[in-house]
Amino acid sequence: MIATSDFKKGVCIELEGVPYLIVDFQHVKPGKGNSFCRTRIKNLLNNNTIDRTFKSGEKVGEPELEKKRMQYLYADGSSYQFMDLDAYEQIALDKETVGENKYYLIENLEIEVLYYKGRPIAVELPNFVEVKVTYCEPAIKGDTVSGGGKPCVVSTGLTVTVPFHIKLNDILKIDTRSGTYAEKITK
Repeated sequence: MIATSDFKKGVCIELEGVPYLIVDFQHVKPGKGNSFCRTRIKNLLNNNTIDRTFKSGEKVGEPELEKKRMQYLYADGSSYQFMDLDAYEQIALDKETVGENKYYLIENLEIEVLYYKGRPIAVELPNFVEVKVTYCEPAIKGDTVSGGGKPCVVSTGLTVTVPFHIKLNDILKIDTRSGTYAEKITK
């Protein structure tokens, strides 16, 4: 059992037989009445996010989750193929399970697949991935005065705002948690 005092971002809880991920939380102690914990939780089965309030000291279940190290192989249109690095078995995950993580999947990338009761339900990516720029507008002299950046499309299809010095075929480090540009890779 997990008490509300143990709530943190990224902790998984189980409510009414469904696994949830705590996206955000706030402990509130009003002037009158009992304290409570206001949370935003994400359903790991269907990716819906809801707001829920728990009384202080309330306990919730801990889901039976298992993580398996996998390697992304390829996409075949309707699904994404992964290989278990321990058993060398291949599994296919549908587009709904992978969700927005598809923009960070690069062939041979090692990830973790989250299983709930023997069923794959989510993909956990590394914090950063390296991708190649496939399209970006050329920098115009004088643009750098304003700071800012320009839109750029990378090899996975993700559009990200980058500094003006980035050009076609550059390798970029992208933060998978926020979908933002981190740095240019020089090799």
